[in-house]
Amino acid sequence: MKSWISATVRFALALLAAGFFQHALAQPFPSKPLRIIVPFPAGGTTDVAARIVAQRMQESMGQPVLVENRGGAGGTIGADAVAKSAPDGYTLLMHNITFPLASTSLALAGRLPYNLDTDFAGVSIVVNVPLVLTANPSVPVKDLRELGALLKGNPALKYSYGSTGPGSFMNVIGEAFKKEAGVDMTHIPFKGAAPLKQELLAGRLEIGGDQLSSSLAEIKSGKLKALATHGARRIPELPDVPTVRELGYAALELEGWNGLFVAAKTPREIIDRLHKEAVAAARHPDTVKRFADLAAEAVGSSPAEQDAIVRRQAAQFRPIIQTIKLE
Repeated sequence: MKSWISATVRFALALLAAGFFQHALAQPFPSKPLRIIVPFPAGGTTDVAARIVAQRMQESMGQPVLVENRGGAGGTIGADAVAKSAPDGYTLLMHNITFPLASTSLALAGRLPYNLDTDFAGVSIVVNVPLVLTANPSVPVKDLRELGALLKGNPALKYSYGSTGPGSFMNVIGEAFKKEAGVDMTHIPFKGAAPLKQELLAGRLEIGGDQLSSSLAEIKSGKLKALATHGARRIPELPDVPTVRELGYAALELEGWNGLFVAAKTPREIIDRLHKEAVAAARHPDTVKRFADLAAEAVGSSPAEQDAIVRRQAAQFRPIIQTIKLE
């Protein structure tokens, strides 16, 4: 008798649990607040882009969309948090060009806590952002070619360049430049673009670089010097600044972006909903204007296009990364 009662209770509990599970599945998405993790400190372009998009998504989805900054290790700390989050669409990652570069660099060094190819799913590249190489005005050159000549002709010069961490955009570009030009500089990593720029402005760092919007005002005012841009074409905001290709450093050519990702096993219907919301947010007239004010271009790519760009950029710089020393 007791055995029969026990079996009945277990069966009833199983049915109850199944009912709760089906109810949870039936809940419309989103049914609670979302968060976008930015793997850099507040104040940089990626952080600003995340907050612009979050505001629009929040208005259209009817749930709070919070932005959380988790800087450090070239963006891998924040990225790892998303890779290990529940694949339910409530935790997103807003990353940039550093994502494929740092991930490839640290994977080759055996220090990557996630797998770039299997732990993430793309949602959308929301904005393209030009990349620029900068210098403190005290550096006596006008462009990247002259910097190479200066350092090669004066090996006793102890110049330093800054980056947002090992394997980040500027770490890879800095080391690639050293190799291409046959010169030496010391790498100084920072937790984000904002503290890097502070040191560059103060003259405690000679060379830096970032997404253009982070330093455009300082370049225009003469507080920083633009040595080169990294895209295929000159940028309208700095028409007199040559590209790296024009200056003989085609290997340093790179297009910048900011995009949203989720954990890889997130259901396709949730990714599709997030993609729809991200594209609508990116292409909203107010967002387009706010991005343009940052010298950036609103996009709203498909997940497939985003994944292809990440794979292509990782493959582009893998041969370079394999030959340079990343600190």
